[in-house]
Amino acid sequence: MIAEEMFDTETLQFDPLLELIAGNAQTPMGRKRILAAAPFTSRPELERDLESLAEAVKLRSEDVRWRFSELRNPAGIISRLRIRDTMIEPLDLRELASLMRQAIEVRSVIREFAEEAPSLWAIAENISPELAGPAEEINRKILPNGELDDSASAELNRLRRDINSQRARLTKSLEALMRSKEDAVQDDIVTVRNDRFVIPVKADFKGKISGVAHGASSSGATVFIEPLEAIEANNELQTLKAKEENEILRILFSLSESLRQSLPLIVIAAEAVAELDAVNAKAEFARSFGAVVPVINNEGDLAIENARHPLLEDALRGTDAEIVPVSFALSSENPIMIISGANAGGKTVVLKTAGLLSMMAVSGLPIPAESAAVPFYASVLADIGDKQSISANLSTFSSHISNIASMIEGLEIPALVLLDEVGTGTDPEEGSALGVAIVDHFRNHGAQVIASTHYRGLKIYAANDETVINASVEFDEKTLEPTYKLLTGLAGASSGLEMAKRFGIREQVIEKARANLDLAAREAEDYLHKLQAETKQAEDLRVALETEREAVAERYASLDVEFRQKEKKRRERFEKEIDKIVSEFETRAKELLRSVSDKKERKKLEKDLAGKKAELKRSAAAATGTEKKSFEPTDDGPPPGMEEKDIPIAPGVQVLLKRFGTIGKVERVTDDGVEVSVGSMRMRQDIDDLQAVSSKGGGAKVGKGSGRDLDELTSREVAKELNLIGKTTLDAEIDVDRFLDESYMARLESVRIIHGFGTGALKNAVHQTLKGHPHVESFGFAPQNEGGNGATIVELKK
Repeated sequence: MIAEEMFDTETLQFDPLLELIAGNAQTPMGRKRILAAAPFTSRPELERDLESLAEAVKLRSEDVRWRFSELRNPAGIISRLRIRDTMIEPLDLRELASLMRQAIEVRSVIREFAEEAPSLWAIAENISPELAGPAEEINRKILPNGELDDSASAELNRLRRDINSQRARLTKSLEALMRSKEDAVQDDIVTVRNDRFVIPVKADFKGKISGVAHGASSSGATVFIEPLEAIEANNELQTLKAKEENEILRILFSLSESLRQSLPLIVIAAEAVAELDAVNAKAEFARSFGAVVPVINNEGDLAIENARHPLLEDALRGTDAEIVPVSFALSSENPIMIISGANAGGKTVVLKTAGLLSMMAVSGLPIPAESAAVPFYASVLADIGDKQSISANLSTFSSHISNIASMIEGLEIPALVLLDEVGTGTDPEEGSALGVAIVDHFRNHGAQVIASTHYRGLKIYAANDETVINASVEFDEKTLEPTYKLLTGLAGASSGLEMAKRFGIREQVIEKARANLDLAAREAEDYLHKLQAETKQAEDLRVALETEREAVAERYASLDVEFRQKEKKRRERFEKEIDKIVSEFETRAKELLRSVSDKKERKKLEKDLAGKKAELKRSAAAATGTEKKSFEPTDDGPPPGMEEKDIPIAPGVQVLLKRFGTIGKVERVTDDGVEVSVGSMRMRQDIDDLQAVSSKGGGAKVGKGSGRDLDELTSREVAKELNLIGKTTLDAEIDVDRFLDESYMARLESVRIIHGFGTGALKNAVHQTLKGHPHVESFGFAPQNEGGNGATIVELKK
């Protein structure tokens, strides 16, 4: 247990916070566990608790969650199970069965995410799947209303059949008797009195039917008689019912004993359900309040960004008001923060937010903030509010001092100390000096301190000590209202006169008070107002500049996207043109080969055409790859470094292909257009799509590597191996064709193509491409030391 004096749970409203979180629990056990939450004394236990919380938050973000429904606290039932030879009531048995079933279901949900949620799995793993058997047996034998099903045992089934038969026979015989004594019977309905079947007889005719009377109606007009001939049948029916009751008791004792054998597993399952429900409740609170899992740091630094007080945020929900987040940080270099500023400006809320959120962190709870790093505090102490008491003879000042004295005695390091209006309630000079001394005492003993004040002495203390953070709550001079923003780096004016004016104090009173202020006080107040105004102006300017910077960045990004889209379209047009040229070349080549009848000549021509095709593809690759990096198409003239020439388009003239942004040479001009060569590739263009150019330094270069001779492609430049693993079959076919062209032109004798094993689709695509390929002499799987069936060796034609 946590000593109450080490954590001021009452002042910081920790219990109402727990009530808020516990509202998300789905079971009484989970709710009880949340309400019992307290700051941890063991760092490893806290880390484990936060790890399971972080995992639950992550799973919830992926829409993975678990639910519990209609579960009661099983503590009482478990206590009765601990007593030997006790029977558990049917509905209580079903309650335990429901607990076991739902526990196993949650275990199966978390098991699927065991690797990414090891801490949660460590909890759920303790739930034994063996509990499924007893749970299923109970649900099979006991109906939802608590009655036993006929199939609970063979004996119970037989007894109930006998009871139904006996009841039917008895009813039939009584109905026959009523028909024979129709004048004496009040109603022809067989009824039951004292658990025995009787007939309603008119009071005046009760002597006509011999039997045992079992009472009369409220009016006395009807007497309920059990005829003599029905007594034996009724007795037999009661005997069967007694046997039925004994059988029911036997079954319930058996089920109770079965659960008693599994009692340790049931207890573990109940504990796991309580813990998982509590974690689930905390994760739901984190989702609802935009909370984060805090980091417990080793450096002893407190840093919380955009923190919100959860109780205040909850109270403002459903209203037009919005909570203003605050950020604060303390460290070993700056362990003190002094907050000043206007009354009702939010200083106390900052103190309570810092204290409550720090206590939540060390209690394993999520924090409503954007980010949070909190030391492993051993104590969080607060002197906030007026604790004056007439019965205890304590004034405002004495109640504060008494509380601070207790805080000094109960201080445990590391500690966070919160002091609201420290030194208030006495002479300002003495109070200011006392406030500085108290803050210094806590700092010298290793505590971190956040204190609020109106005293000039404490403001000067913060301004003169570099290790003390000066902070203030912002006050809008135009509206005379606080903004509740926390500003660091400067002290704040108390704005007492402005606040008095806002709350209706007459103007002449305000002016009289202003005249009574000494000159130094007025100057200090005016200076603080000026500082706050300049700080706000600087912040507004920073926000405006940031907005403008983002707008400029967005504009540049849109221009970049626009350029890329245009470039993509240009490249697509060029590649379509290239594909068309290559296709035409292949068609003409096939026609030429069919016209040659001599085998030797055809083979030689086939080799030459294959070489031309390979060179054509390389030229196309150079044009689409290298050249487009060198030149971009524009409508404003030739690329940089080129000059327009007022000369006609004629053979031998270098021209810019405007559509593609590439440089070529005019080969021939006809009525149908202009034939232009780009490297070894020829294409027909309209004369309007060409522009005569020349390089300032001489002839224009089409691009690096575009004018290479075929002989430059040697076997040293061509790889003897092609790796296709990870490629699609379509890409593989294209790569294999290109690879064989280059290998053939480099005069390689054989090459290896790696396609892997996999499903065999890649291997089949490769072999299909190799069949009938003009460069392939033969092919087969590689030897075992070179890849086996995962690679293919290709022998090329000579």
